[in-house]
Amino acid sequence: DFSYGADDYDAEGNEEPKALPEGSETMPYIDESPTMSPQLSARGQDGGDGVSPTPTDGLGTGGERDAGKGLEMRKLVLSGFLASEEIYINQLEALLLPMKPLKATATTSQPVLTLQQIETIFYKIQDIYEIHKEFYDSLSPKVQQWDSNVTMGHLFQKLASQLGVYKAFVDNYKIALETAEKCSQSNYQFQKISEELKVKGPKDSKESHTSVTMEALLYKPIDRVTRSTLVLHDLLKHTPADHPDYPLLQDALRISQNFLSSINEDIDPRRTAVTTPKGETRQLIKDGFLVELSEGSRKLRHVFLFTDVLLCAKLKKTAVGKHQQYDCKWYVPLADLVFPSPEESEHCPQVHVIPDHELEDMKMKISAIKSEVQKEKANKGQSRAIERLKKKMFENEFWLLLNSPTIPFRIHNRNGKSYLFLLSSDYERSEWREAIQKLQKKDLQAFVLSSVELQVLTGSCFKLRTVHNIPVTSNKDDDESPGLYGFLHVIVHSAKGFKQSADLYCTLEVDSFGYFVSKAKTRVFRDTTEPQWNEEFEIELEGSQSLRILCYEKCYDKTKLNKDNNEIVDKIMGKGQIQLDPQAVQTKNWHMDVIEMNGIKVEFSMKFTSRDMSLKRTPSKKQTGVFGVKISVVTKRERSKVPYIVRQCIEEVEKRGIEEVGIYRISGVATDIQALKAVFDANNKDILVMLSDMDINAIAGTLKLYFRELPEPLLTDRLYPAFMEGIALSDPAAKENCMMHLLRSLPDPNLITFLFLLEHLKRVAEKEPINKMSLHNLATVFGPTLLRPSEGESKGHLTLASDIWSHDVMAQVQVLLYYLQHPPISFTELKRNTLYFSTDV
Repeated sequence: DFSYGADDYDAEGNEEPKALPEGSETMPYIDESPTMSPQLSARGQDGGDGVSPTPTDGLGTGGERDAGKGLEMRKLVLSGFLASEEIYINQLEALLLPMKPLKATATTSQPVLTLQQIETIFYKIQDIYEIHKEFYDSLSPKVQQWDSNVTMGHLFQKLASQLGVYKAFVDNYKIALETAEKCSQSNYQFQKISEELKVKGPKDSKESHTSVTMEALLYKPIDRVTRSTLVLHDLLKHTPADHPDYPLLQDALRISQNFLSSINEDIDPRRTAVTTPKGETRQLIKDGFLVELSEGSRKLRHVFLFTDVLLCAKLKKTAVGKHQQYDCKWYVPLADLVFPSPEESEHCPQVHVIPDHELEDMKMKISAIKSEVQKEKANKGQSRAIERLKKKMFENEFWLLLNSPTIPFRIHNRNGKSYLFLLSSDYERSEWREAIQKLQKKDLQAFVLSSVELQVLTGSCFKLRTVHNIPVTSNKDDDESPGLYGFLHVIVHSAKGFKQSADLYCTLEVDSFGYFVSKAKTRVFRDTTEPQWNEEFEIELEGSQSLRILCYEKCYDKTKLNKDNNEIVDKIMGKGQIQLDPQAVQTKNWHMDVIEMNGIKVEFSMKFTSRDMSLKRTPSKKQTGVFGVKISVVTKRERSKVPYIVRQCIEEVEKRGIEEVGIYRISGVATDIQALKAVFDANNKDILVMLSDMDINAIAGTLKLYFRELPEPLLTDRLYPAFMEGIALSDPAAKENCMMHLLRSLPDPNLITFLFLLEHLKRVAEKEPINKMSLHNLATVFGPTLLRPSEGESKGHLTLASDIWSHDVMAQVQVLLYYLQHPPISFTELKRNTLYFSTDV
C-alpha cells in the first residue's frame, strides 16, 4: 500500500509506502516523521484518518470530560505537533540551502539558473521559513516546561494571521513546479541538486540526514496548512471552554478554515490525482507492456491499472541522463470500462497479421546475432562491436515483440471510445481482465481528471511501475539464465475439481524471445468433470523459462463465434504456470507434476531433450521396419520408388488435411504418432484402416518423424557441404546450375522421394489462405528434417545450443525453399541433362 499524500519518505529518505488504518479516528497530525500527510480538506470534527504514535488508551470520551485529562491531552497534541514542526522547518531549510549558491552563480558567466528562475522556484520559501521558525522557537519552551496554565493560543492566532504568505506560495506553486521541472531537464547540474536535497533528521533521532527531491519539498508547505488546521481542531477539542486559549484558538481555526476553503481549488489536483473520488488512496495494482493498435499501426504502450482507473502511457524520449517520464495516451475510469463481447466489436479495425515466415525469419536473424555476440565475447572482441550487435539485436527483438501478438483484448469506455490491445498470450489477457473485474466489484465512481491531476498521476507512474524493462532478451544481464533450448515433451494426463460437466481442453504456452505463445492444444474431452486426455506433445523451446497450462470450456454457441479468427471465445476455467528449472527438467526420466488453478488440478508429466541431443540421427539397429533404416534398403525391399510410408501419409494428408490450419506445424499427439510408427514398422495389414481413423496432425507428424529418423538425411551427408555452398552463391545462373547438379548427384530413391515430397508440399502451400501454411512455413518445418547431417558429420558444429539453430538452420530452410519456389522439376528431365553437367561440384 502506498499513501501518496505528499511524496512519502521514510527515515532513510527512501520512498516508503505507508498505510493508513481504516477508520482510525485518533489525531491525524501527530507523527514523528515527515511521511504522513492527511488529505487536504477543511474537515469537520472527524478530522481525517491518521496514525498516532501516542498511547490514547484510557483517554476515551469519559476521561476527556475531566478538565485535567483534557489539559494532559493538549500537551500530547502539542508535543506531537512540535515534533512534526521541527521536521517541517528542517525541510524548508534543506530547500533554502541551494538557493544562496544558485544566486551566487546567477550573476557569473556560467549561471546554473537565472535570477528570475530562482525567484520563481523558491518564491516565499524564506518568508514561510521565518514565520515557522519564530513560531517553533516560541512554542517549544512552553511545551518543554509544561503546566496547566500555559497559554499559547496567541501563537496560533499569529500563525493564522500570516497565512497570506501561503496564499502567495500556493498561487505560484504550479509555475514553481513547472520551472523546476524544465530547469532539471535542461540543466544537468540543477537536476543533480534537485534530485537529492539533504534534510536534517530531528534532534533526538539517530538519522542524521535523509535525501528528498525538490519536487517533494515544494509540496510540503501546502501540506502544512492542512496539518495546522487539523491540529487546531484537536486543540479545541481538548481545551476547556473557560480556558483563556479557547477564544484565540477558535479565531485561529476560523481564519485557517476560511483560508483553506479559498485555496482548496488550487491544491486539489495534487491530492485528487492520487486519491479516488471517495478519498481513498489510489494504488497501482498491475502494470506491464502491451501492444496497442492505434490508428492502424502497432504501438508499444506501458499500461497501468490503478484502484479505479486504467491508464495507457508511453515513455517519452529523453536525452541521456535525463529523468525518464511517461506521456499519458488515454485513461478509462474503471466505473466506465466495459469489455465488449466479440459480436459487439464488429466495427473494430481488422488486425494486420504479419505472415509467419517473416516472424520466423526475424527469429533466425536474432539467433544469428546472439551467436555472433557469443563469438565476439569468446574471442574477447571489441566492446564497440558487441554493443553494435546488441543494438541490432534489440531492434530486431523489439520488432518481433511489436508484430507477433494477434489475440485481441478490447477495452471500451461507456462514453464512447474503444481501444484495442493485441496480446500473444491468452493467459496474460485473462490476467488483465481478471484484475480489472476484481476491482470493478467494488463500488466505483466515474470521474474526469483535470489536466494537472492527469499530469500528477502520469508522473507517479515512473516511480511506481513494477515492470521496468521491455521484455526482450537483449535487456537481460549476462548472468541471467538464458533459458532452455531444445524440446520439451509434455504429457497432459487429466484434470479434476470441476463443479459441473463440460467440454474441456487444455492449451500449453511457453515463452520465447521475451513473450509467451501457445504451442499445443489437447483434444476436447466431452461432457465430463474429470477429463482424461493422456496426450503427449513435443514443444520446441527457444530460450524458454516457463510453461503455462490453460484449461478451457469449449464454446459451441454459433452466435459467439467471431469472424475475427484470432478471437478466443472459449471460457478459461483455470490457468497456472511453472518455472522450467534446467536442473529439474534435464533428466532422462519423466517428471510428474500438478498445477493447481482455482480449485482445478491438472496432472501432467514432462521431460526435456537439449537441442544437441534432439539433433542426433540414430540409425536403427534392426534392418526390418522402416524407421531409422536407409531409404535405399526400404525401397529395394518394397520394390518401390518411394517408400510406402511416405506415399500413404501424403495421400491421407491430401485427402483430408490439406485445408487443416497449421498442417505440419502443429504437433500431433505423440502417443498417436508412436502407434502409427509401430504399425508401419510391423507392416501391419490394418495400416489403412488405422490411417483413416487417425487425427490428421498425427499422420503429418509421423511423416516428419520418418524423415527425421533416417540414419542419414534425405539429401545425404556427402552432399551437405555442397548444398550449403550452393545456396550461398549470389549469381542466379550459377546457383541454378549448382542446385540442379546437386539433385542429380543424389541416389535415385532419395531423389524420387524428394521430388514426390516437393510436389506435395507445393500443393499444401496452394491452400495457404485456408491452412495458413506458406512455402516458407513448410520450408522451416521440413528444411532441417531433410538436410540436417547425421551425428558423424555434424561434430564440430555443436557449440552453443542457440548457435546451431541460427546459421545452419537458416541455410537448410533456404535450400528447401529454393526448390519449393522453383518451377516443377521432373526426374527424367534432370537425368537427361546429366550428360551436359558431369563435372564434379
